[in-house]
Amino acid sequence: MRSELIHKIFGPAENLTNELILDVFRYQYEQNTLYRDFCQAVHRSPEKVQELTDLPFLPIRFFKSHQVVTGQYSPETWFESSGTTGTMNSRHYLRTMELYRKSFIGGFNLFYGNPSDWCIIGLLPSYLERQHSSLVVMVDDLIRLSGHSQSGFYLYDFDRLENTLTTLELAGQKVLLIGVTFALLDFAELFPMELRHTTIMETGGMKGRRKEITRVELHEILAKAFGHPPIHSEYGMTELLSQAYAGDNGHFYTPPWMKILLREEDDPLAILPRSGYSPPEDTGRAKNGAINVIDLANLDSCCFIATDDMGKMYPDGGFEVLGRIDNSDIRGCSLMTV
Repeated sequence: MRSELIHKIFGPAENLTNELILDVFRYQYEQNTLYRDFCQAVHRSPEKVQELTDLPFLPIRFFKSHQVVTGQYSPETWFESSGTTGTMNSRHYLRTMELYRKSFIGGFNLFYGNPSDWCIIGLLPSYLERQHSSLVVMVDDLIRLSGHSQSGFYLYDFDRLENTLTTLELAGQKVLLIGVTFALLDFAELFPMELRHTTIMETGGMKGRRKEITRVELHEILAKAFGHPPIHSEYGMTELLSQAYAGDNGHFYTPPWMKILLREEDDPLAILPRSGYSPPEDTGRAKNGAINVIDLANLDSCCFIATDDMGKMYPDGGFEVLGRIDNSDIRGCSLMTV
């Protein structure tokens, strides 16, 4: 059953029907004791789940207090959130790395093309300094797949990063600079430069190094420092194995095996009609809601996650991240408020 589901999840996009999502729900209900107990507690048995809006979404905090696994296996590894001092970190146990690699490589190919077309640079201090970071694993694999001699991680060596970017710009090489927020801001202050062939991708995260700012403010600062290059964002977290990406307009889009629904903030079982969509002529009145994520790459943990983020959705399926429901227990990869 698992192999059959994996084949369908990462097969042609037209295979990703609502019925497949419900098949995955039934599989996890049977194979995941924790999730089944949760479903029963909220009175959502498979017989009562006929539509996506009927799905029960597991609160994300369960990854802090429980081992969220579907099936019986000895994990190959796990991912762990960075957290802050005094908080309990989330752990995401992986049966194998197979599904994570299928997801992030497939997603990158959809949004950015073949990694070999890019020189990929990771500016991820603090993430590199700890084990079990899903972001570091992803960027490390993309660096390897790019095959470019100057792809790599840059910890705190901003002088070397400036020299590398200058060389690549002169060569007209496409560059993807993936950076944690505080490091991008530090580099922008110390080494402003004109970037014409570089796309900056911020992954969020101040890590207590700087005062929190909005994403709009961040992008304005980076645009001014680097001559208005494309500035993109990534929406990912320890508890998910897939990522959504946002271009210059700030709207995130998901790969086919990932779907966003919105729920009422004060009722975790109440999915908003049409997930907050509004007609194009009435976009300004789109209803906000808390973000629920269907991530089918989470086949070995839980595919149906109720996050602590607030969002807004648009008619074309894009969504914005408006901030957190509250300010407690902020994750290292949580994005900033808009």
